[in-house]
Amino acid sequence: MQLTPAELHNLHELILSCVNSITNMALYKNQITDPELKAMVEAQFPVHIQDYNLKVRFVKEASAPNEKLNVPQLKINLQDFTTSPVQPIPVTPRTDIQQLNDREIATGYLLTLKRAGREYAWSSMEATNPVLREFLKDAFTMACNHAYEVSGWLIKKGFYPLCSAPQTEIDKVGSLYNEVQQLNS
Repeated sequence: MQLTPAELHNLHELILSCVNSITNMALYKNQITDPELKAMVEAQFPVHIQDYNLKVRFVKEASAPNEKLNVPQLKINLQDFTTSPVQPIPVTPRTDIQQLNDREIATGYLLTLKRAGREYAWSSMEATNPVLREFLKDAFTMACNHAYEVSGWLIKKGFYPLCSAPQTEIDKVGSLYNEVQQLNS
């Protein structure tokens, strides 16, 4: 398959990112103690391997892969989207450790997913090959949905604070904008 130089460079960076994600997830799976987090990472792991393999095929093969990325559905795991269900737990970085704890694993994984999502979004906007563009959009959705699930776990455990914006700020921002009236075409 023909690729532009930008597409090739972006795929190279995304493949390298996948190597990092898969390697970290393999380590994380063996260190996680929380059953819910472990099940989540184990369920997401095969999709990351599929994502990696599809990107490798985009680079190596003369034609686009005929396989579609298994994009997970968004799993809503919070009842209230603006308030933490438990009191947030303060954290101090540990500077001498032998093993990561579940909070560190979930945080590292979440930050990896967020960064990958930004790269997928950017790369999809730059892709001129329509098959590659659709794949990258699917990969963005995969990273986005996985990140949502991981952040929900962190929020439920008190590791990721969630709070409502003050109504005065919502009102202030809302007062700046007016809707456009329907145009009669």
